[in-house]
Amino acid sequence: MTDEISKPHCTHRRGDSIFGRIIRKEVPANIIFEDDLCVAFHDACPQAPIHFLVVPRKPIMQISLTEDDDERLLGHLIIVGKKCANAMGLKKGYRMVINEGADGGQTVFHIHLHVLGGRQMKWPPG
Repeated sequence: MTDEISKPHCTHRRGDSIFGRIIRKEVPANIIFEDDLCVAFHDACPQAPIHFLVVPRKPIMQISLTEDDDERLLGHLIIVGKKCANAMGLKKGYRMVINEGADGGQTVFHIHLHVLGGRQMKWPPG
């Protein structure tokens, strides 16, 4: 396991990050789902046997910067995460996480939903 917090990823221009480059297909990723609102792909540094991210195409840097108009988009991320988890056979359960800000463990400043499964999750998480 890597320490994600000690390896922050830069945001080069407002809303652009490694995720923006993956969405634009400038950086390869193991994509498992995409539609007009989001892209889901396997995490490059998985923290569980199955660990993927669901990333909105809209470049919102943090959950705290979302607006009321983003409600449908945020709900869509969760539904896509659920569908992908089901397709990957996570029948016993999984964890969904969105990190907010540096103290919340956010290292890529483009909101993203982590979906982790394939093992028993511990509590408290961190």
